[in-house]
Amino acid sequence: MPILALRFSEYRNGVSELHGRVAREMWNFMWPESRADDVPISHITNGVHTGTWLARRIRQLYDQYLGAEWRDRIDDPYIWESIEGIPDEELWEVRRHLKRKLVLYMRDRARIQWISNEVHPVQVVASGALLDPYALTIGFARRFATYKRANLILSDLERLLEIINRPNMPVQIIFAGKAHPADEPGKLLIQEVYRFVKRAEFGGQLVFLDDYDMNLARYLVQGVDIWLNTPRRPNEASGTSGQKAAINGVLNFSVLDGWWCEGYNGRNGWAIGEDKDDEDPDLQDSKDAKSLYDLLEHQIIPLYYSERSSDGLPGDWIKRMKESMRTLTPQFSMRRMLKEYAERLYLPVIISRGKSGTPQE
Repeated sequence: MPILALRFSEYRNGVSELHGRVAREMWNFMWPESRADDVPISHITNGVHTGTWLARRIRQLYDQYLGAEWRDRIDDPYIWESIEGIPDEELWEVRRHLKRKLVLYMRDRARIQWISNEVHPVQVVASGALLDPYALTIGFARRFATYKRANLILSDLERLLEIINRPNMPVQIIFAGKAHPADEPGKLLIQEVYRFVKRAEFGGQLVFLDDYDMNLARYLVQGVDIWLNTPRRPNEASGTSGQKAAINGVLNFSVLDGWWCEGYNGRNGWAIGEDKDDEDPDLQDSKDAKSLYDLLEHQIIPLYYSERSSDGLPGDWIKRMKESMRTLTPQFSMRRMLKEYAERLYLPVIISRGKSGTPQE
């Protein structure tokens, strides 16, 4: 079916720049006379519907400081320069509010499970009953396919314990997601992660939320501090969960795969590993795990906790948040994506058929 579609399509595209490059190499055999770079497959990077995923309190800040027309010009980078005008204390208070909202939601879920007598006390702890609404919180929520490597951050247990239990610098990690019903390796991956979450030495700082759905996803992309994404490059076609997080001031911490290759600029989040592929997947896993731990230990955690101003605000962290919101929100909006589809793919077809006299439907 993909070959049939590629043969009969006038235009073809991947859903990120890297995906387009991978697709050209993958389907090069269909155009044997062409080099991979000349295969007629372009790319249009995915975007997200801002209004669906944006927290109400963040929307109010945008209304106040970006002007009334920002909703009609979401893809205009000029509009987003006004992010710098949002007072740090107001933005930080909204972020703290969204974290409290997330933690209260998880505690309510755990309480309901407990009073219904459906769970063991260990499962209540694993559901987030002990989370601290003011600790650095990392979120990992998506489909549990094996290439997404949900267990990468769990690959060195001793080092992870040292990292999340540093004095006065606690870190907590929230996992959520589902596997496809036919994906047995994905189901086993969920079981592996859940076994780690229930271990006593993590003290409730690792959490797994079941019944993952769109409502829970909203709480997570709005409420965590860091959005973690660890696919084995270059298997992630695009990914959009990190885009949903970014519009809410959540910082991305991701492998340079899919959309993040285009979004990351060195100042709006963190990149795990290098901008290249490794032929040995085990070696790539090892390198990426080391990079992940190093960044957490030496950059992310100190930036969140140590570098505070006299009024208690993490100025450099907020600066990075604003850079993320300013650069990523317009670039990865659905409005930008649909404009590109219309201008680069759909309109040329309509125009060419009109000129050739082909009936237009």
